Amino acid sequence: MTQTAIPYLFMRGGTSRGPYFRREDLPEDLDTLAKVLVAALGSGHSLNIDGIGGGAAVTTKVAMLSESDDDWADVDYFFAQVSVEDSTVDFKPTCGNILSGVGPAAIELGLVPATDTVTELRIRAVNTGARVTAQVQTPGGQLTFDGETEIAGVPGASAPIALNFMGVVGSSTGALLPTGNVRDLIDGIEVTCMDVAMPLVIARAEDFGLTGYEGAAELDDNTAFFARMEAVRIKAGALMGMGDVSKSVTPKFGLLAPARDGGSIAVRYFMPWKTHPTMAVTGAQCLASCALTPGSVAEGMLARPNENPARLVLEHASGTIEVLVDFSMDDGFALNSAGLVRTARKLADGHVYVPASVWAGQGDRK
Repeated sequence: MTQTAIPYLFMRGGTSRGPYFRREDLPEDLDTLAKVLVAALGSGHSLNIDGIGGGAAVTTKVAMLSESDDDWADVDYFFAQVSVEDSTVDFKPTCGNILSGVGPAAIELGLVPATDTVTELRIRAVNTGARVTAQVQTPGGQLTFDGETEIAGVPGASAPIALNFMGVVGSSTGALLPTGNVRDLIDGIEVTCMDVAMPLVIARAEDFGLTGYEGAAELDDNTAFFARMEAVRIKAGALMGMGDVSKSVTPKFGLLAPARDGGSIAVRYFMPWKTHPTMAVTGAQCLASCALTPGSVAEGMLARPNENPARLVLEHASGTIEVLVDFSMDDGFALNSAGLVRTARKLADGHVYVPASVWAGQGDRK
């Protein structure tokens, strides 16, 4: 055989999509695993023409699932971000949008049985250690993707998937504010470096000469802004204890501006070398937490909510995303949990093929 067949599901999760694998069907060694994922997705070409990637960062994401050995969790979710053009794989971050499809995929793959009406799964995000509960619609014990829930960036409506994230503070750096400061000044730009679900460097759009309401394409065309932003991000990464981040997709970058369309605050999110066309689930949690933190770069943009949990509506490049934040302010901001509603849909299943020269398959399997 000149190619190795690997079983997979192809799913949209939130506003991302990609293959969902059983972890046991892939190489255990991460170097070999990276080569397999590069070949499967077609990384190294702007269109991913020789693989099943979609030519954008949100369509070159991978979920790998297994039964969890954690006493709390039902399913382990191991995420990989495959680059579009660089033939590289980053195993450090996680992805909340792809996580939206983990519940349905786990049921489809036989990792978790469906229960009547709603199936609740406990998911451990292996990359960061976060704990997430997902409620998946399973009327009559049958998984369904049909429903009336709409999310910005996805056409049509689908069944709702309720996600609740716990244990996400300091998931990558070990601290809510990894520099030890609520604000830092880098290259003349005030930033808040925060680690909630995803480490982010967050700044005010106006400090870059932007409104914060620009569309994704307009921002992507602004090469001067990206060069300045990347310089700040790299220096911030070092201050956050993350080392040289010049080739890493983390920390991500976010911009804030006052809301203008009835939401709580306007946001733009970067992946980091392109503008996210919508909003990352992990990034939404971090940006919402920043908006609620006294003294952050969001100070003055958001009226302090009277309720707890606080329901924040983030206005992003394609619409809005709502985050329900359970927090306390006893000794500064402290996040208890963050909830969101997303959707997912199964697109295809079968086998994806990689050259046997990359991985011969059975003999090298876990």
